[in-house]
Amino acid sequence: MYISLAVGLALSQGSAQPQITVYNQGFALVKEVRTFQLRNGRQSISVEDVAQQIETNSVGIRSLSGGIEVLEQNYQYDLINPTAILNKAVGQQIKFHRVLPNGVKETVTGTLVSSPTAVVGNQQGGGSMTWNGMVIQTTDGRILLNPSGEIEVSSIPTGMISKPTLLWDLMAERAGATTVELSYLTRGMTWNADYVLLLEDESLAGLKGWVTLTNNSGATFENATLKLLAGDVNRPRPPATAGMRGGAAEARRQDLGFQEEALFEYHLYTLQRPATVRNNEIKQLSLLEASGLKYTKKLILDSLRNYGIYYPNEGEIGTGVLKPQVRVEFENTKTNQMGMALPAGNVKVYQRDKSGSVQMLGEDRIQHTPRDEKVSLVVGQSFDVVAERKRLNFRQLGTRAFEQTFQIELRNRKEVPETVFVLERHYGDWSVGQTSLPFEKLDANTMQYVVNLKAGEVIKVTYTVTTRW
Repeated sequence: MYISLAVGLALSQGSAQPQITVYNQGFALVKEVRTFQLRNGRQSISVEDVAQQIETNSVGIRSLSGGIEVLEQNYQYDLINPTAILNKAVGQQIKFHRVLPNGVKETVTGTLVSSPTAVVGNQQGGGSMTWNGMVIQTTDGRILLNPSGEIEVSSIPTGMISKPTLLWDLMAERAGATTVELSYLTRGMTWNADYVLLLEDESLAGLKGWVTLTNNSGATFENATLKLLAGDVNRPRPPATAGMRGGAAEARRQDLGFQEEALFEYHLYTLQRPATVRNNEIKQLSLLEASGLKYTKKLILDSLRNYGIYYPNEGEIGTGVLKPQVRVEFENTKTNQMGMALPAGNVKVYQRDKSGSVQMLGEDRIQHTPRDEKVSLVVGQSFDVVAERKRLNFRQLGTRAFEQTFQIELRNRKEVPETVFVLERHYGDWSVGQTSLPFEKLDANTMQYVVNLKAGEVIKVTYTVTTRW
């Protein structure tokens, strides 16, 4: 038993090396060059091995040799499967084979009255799958409800196909081989960057970047030219329904891995070798590798970071025993063995212990980071550096005027010196009167103390601030 899909249909003779541009928003642009044997006049051509998650309104076909006019384009996806065949066989004669409890094999002939499932419309204009159960009316008048056994149909319903197929109705000016360029968008493909930062000593580190590519589009692309686009490409949402030695990283990317270029307001990364991207596959590819980059560790005490805009009142926030945040920062510059636009991704930070084993310190996520910008990673909280913040004085000067005195005690319980950056946030019209240490005003709402602590030292920072609004 077989099914004939079309008569006189021109099939493509396969694709030359396809080109795939994968976006980090869950879709990809596929471009292929195919050859068709056409006859003169009107005819149909089809391509069967396209991605199952193709966006049909994005399909484009262009003759590279001219001489054709596309009249109509269709995407057929009524695929052959047992459920679909049974749904289309309702009302038709079938044979039902089963084994009775006494071991006797029985074949029943009848009409399929109801298939196990059906798609029904809803009030929103859509459809949903419902479970009906199977009902067979035999030729002798019996009604079988949800029988167990094997169903035999006489033929595959008309119009069903084994693969999703693009079908074009076109006019050809001449007969012979015609080369066309086929392009379309497909869902089900995405990529993201992942990085490993290994701290080699107190000031130098190595960075390894990976690309993780996921293909669930329903198609396999053999020996494809792979491009990755990093950036926030605007697309309307559909309506809701129910290492190496320092300085060698750039050369390695160009020779063996990805080459980066600016494209409009985005960045494009092109793999410098063919890659086979199989359906239902997660593939990892090297993006960059560099060592000898300089980094700094930074301890930051920002007691009001998560409170938003705050005006003084009798209640206190941001006081008590606090743990400074630990950050690792480095410059993404060529002089620091980097200088490549970094796609957004997660960065895992590691360091070797005294035995030489690698231990994980923390993980953070970076956004798309241009070259010559600073990368700042939150690693965790300090264990041995402790802070305690108190409000020593609170006085109301008027309806919207208050005077407050704060004390931040910093205790370094390490055997080595540390530096803590203390950030204090105030809103409205504020001014600092007395202060035990000099500070820097970073912006309209933030002041910063830089406190250098010797091993085992305790330092108290005290200041008085007046706020009006």
